[in-house]
Amino acid sequence: MDPSELEEQLGSTTRALREAVQEAVGQAGEGPVGLDEPDGEEEKKRPGTARGIETMFRSAYRVQMDLTGLADNKANMMISINGIIISIIIAAVAPKLDSNPWLIVPTTIFLVGNLVSIVYAILAARPRVSSTPITLQELRNHQGNILFFGNFANLREPDFLEGMNELIGDRELLYETMIRNIYGLGSVLKKKFALLQVAYTAFMLALVLGVTSFIAVFVWILQQAG
Repeated sequence: MDPSELEEQLGSTTRALREAVQEAVGQAGEGPVGLDEPDGEEEKKRPGTARGIETMFRSAYRVQMDLTGLADNKANMMISINGIIISIIIAAVAPKLDSNPWLIVPTTIFLVGNLVSIVYAILAARPRVSSTPITLQELRNHQGNILFFGNFANLREPDFLEGMNELIGDRELLYETMIRNIYGLGSVLKKKFALLQVAYTAFMLALVLGVTSFIAVFVWILQQAG
């Protein structure tokens, strides 16, 4: 998918999420008219309609998935570009270092910057799977999330079925679990984009410093020749 189309899709899903939240808040603000709260207490906000809440969760999950795909695409692009540059430098420039020692400094800057960039891009794209075993009782105590595959994949099938049936039967627990799952996805996205920021910064510095060092070396050689 083209990056501009993906950005447009992210914008539309964000607007849908905002409209869903506004609808839920509007429904929550509606209450019986003419009834005063005792002792000056404010009226409690009631949850929105089931349709508004479902739309909000659906839009939130869609935005999270789109952002995850965008982060993975950016990481893959960084891996490909840095891999190509490193391959070209090793194949074309490295054999000429003996006869052209002035190439050592610019080449080293390029290689180090590209290496740092590709490592952080790989860390951003690397799957995160938890190998720590977790029990159904720990999930009930909010020590994990049964909707997160990294947690429920370590459960036995009967425990997973029991936990899901309990979740489906309790609407408040279901909403709380879904909210915590969205928060968990956001935390993973934060780590991905933080790693990508380092990867892009290292790539930019490698280009700027590498090209600058090449120019400086060329100028120095011309001055020596003159």
